Amino acid sequence: MASEVIHAIVGTAGHIDHGKTALIRALTGQETDRLKEEQERGISIDLGFAYFTLSDGTRAGIVDVPGHERFIRNMLAGAHGIDLVLFTVAADDGVMPQSEEHLDILHLLGVGRGIFVITKADLADERRLNEVHEEIQLLAEATVLEGSPIIPVSSLSGVGLDDLRAEMTRQLAGFQARRATGLFRLPLDRVFVVKGHGTVVTGTAMGATVRVGQRLRVLPSEEEVRVRSIQVHGEPVETAGLCQRVALNLTGSEKLELKRGDLLADERLRLVTTRVDARLEIRPGAKRALKNNQRVRFYIGTSETLSRVTILDDAVEIAPKKSALVQIILNEPVTALSGDRFVVRDETNVRTLGGGQVLNPMGRRMRKPLARYVHHLNALTGSFGPAVVEAMLNLQDSLALTSARIAQLFNLPVSEVEAGLRDARFLKLSLGDEEGFATAAKWNELKAVALEAVAAHHRTEPLSPGLDMESLRTRLPYEVSARAFRAVIDRLTRETEIVREESTLRLKNHQVQLGGKTRMIADRVEQLLSGAGYHPPDLKQLAAALELTPGDVPNLRAVLAAMEREGRVIKVASDLYFSKAPFEAAKSHLIERLAADGEITAATYRDLLNASRKYAIALLDHFDHSGVTTRVGDVRRLRTR
Repeated sequence: MASEVIHAIVGTAGHIDHGKTALIRALTGQETDRLKEEQERGISIDLGFAYFTLSDGTRAGIVDVPGHERFIRNMLAGAHGIDLVLFTVAADDGVMPQSEEHLDILHLLGVGRGIFVITKADLADERRLNEVHEEIQLLAEATVLEGSPIIPVSSLSGVGLDDLRAEMTRQLAGFQARRATGLFRLPLDRVFVVKGHGTVVTGTAMGATVRVGQRLRVLPSEEEVRVRSIQVHGEPVETAGLCQRVALNLTGSEKLELKRGDLLADERLRLVTTRVDARLEIRPGAKRALKNNQRVRFYIGTSETLSRVTILDDAVEIAPKKSALVQIILNEPVTALSGDRFVVRDETNVRTLGGGQVLNPMGRRMRKPLARYVHHLNALTGSFGPAVVEAMLNLQDSLALTSARIAQLFNLPVSEVEAGLRDARFLKLSLGDEEGFATAAKWNELKAVALEAVAAHHRTEPLSPGLDMESLRTRLPYEVSARAFRAVIDRLTRETEIVREESTLRLKNHQVQLGGKTRMIADRVEQLLSGAGYHPPDLKQLAAALELTPGDVPNLRAVLAAMEREGRVIKVASDLYFSKAPFEAAKSHLIERLAADGEITAATYRDLLNASRKYAIALLDHFDHSGVTTRVGDVRRLRTR
């Protein structure tokens, strides 16, 4: 049985004209400078790509990045998926400015496998090669590539190439490809049109595999496309994925303006963000400290956007060689998942400042209390388990998230996340059509806020039956959708002293009681309404009769509402109430006449009550709405049950 083919991405890095492209040509026989300008000028401007097979069968895709400082953004676009880097330092020049910046970028992106290649070795004697060797050792100190092997090579004569291939094979022997995590992602580094085939995109695959016929989502635009065909290293395949350079021929993309920086992803992935929480490291090459709220350029995957850095730790700046927790506020949305690496450069794009790793992809705008927010972020740096899941959930705006959504935040398989969610610190909540998970801490906080909101309403409006449900939803400390809110209310009524009555919430011990001044007002209102019979004063007339100021009118409404609940008055229309006795008499007269004649007009009813048309119409409309009568043209009839 043949062993499984190992796939890996090999990248180049190093100062301009230090032989990166020539080295790839010598190793593979392929030319990565594809642009006419590159071939004429002899320098790499954009990303170049090649591939070859090592002696042990490992299939390596090669990304050749430009070394010139003006094309650093192109270098960043190709560096995000590198498994092994060939870092070139020319024997004649030695370590140069871009050598340091390229190594900083590799360090920040976590590229831990590497070989330093002293190129143009045929141009130097042994003494010079030793000097460059020492320069490289100093350069690599305190980076992820410290201690990596250093091999002199001549791409012209072939000296050292066999040693280089052997070392590449050794470093990738038993190499475990980045394991399948959550969902397939492909940051696009090239987009072009092939005549007769349509749009083709390329990139380094992340997360999982993709198959022919699969639907993918374009992020951040959220448009959908379908995979017509797949190529890896120029060969058609049915599936492709981790640690592979992938070319996809797409359908449905004809009207889309796809570009480098876009992300193709599994259609289930809809996560886009403009705020990421992260730990940011500032490199020595930054030269000066990064200030709080400083504007920077943010690079993740193949995308670039202007951003602003808010320092979450106590410090007001981050000095070179230091790191701190930050929230990065992006000008444009990106897709970033926990564990993704990023780089920041200065706003003018002249210097690499630092970078780090995303902790929470969906940073909250409101972070108070900040100490608790920072505590949860620090917890995310631990090994994955219930405590880390709890911290991530506590950082989210939403009260509860589905297990699939949580898995996307972590970029992990759903099964791993669901295992962590079985812990007692989580509770399951209905989200309408699906179930979600909240932490006990968030639920207890929400309960406390809900109880206080209802109690406060009782204190400020003692004559009100309770707090409107939707009013409570807007006061909650976490986002709860309208569909999930009903289930939240049901749970609140089971676990707290809150009682729901239709769309109103009250505490169990709350009773509307008219007493003191309000009792006196209620008694006087009842006298006025009873004495008026079928001609009751409206709200404005009642206020005048009671000598109330305009500011007291809302209190009068509350008194009338309380009297209505006690059955002492009946609200017939807006701002119009009848005393109980006249109302019941009006209802009896109507039913008796309809029983005798079968129907009645408004004019007849007006004369029957010896009331004005205004009150007769108001009463008839009320009886229509309450199910006593039904209107047919200009007459009313008893409603049949």
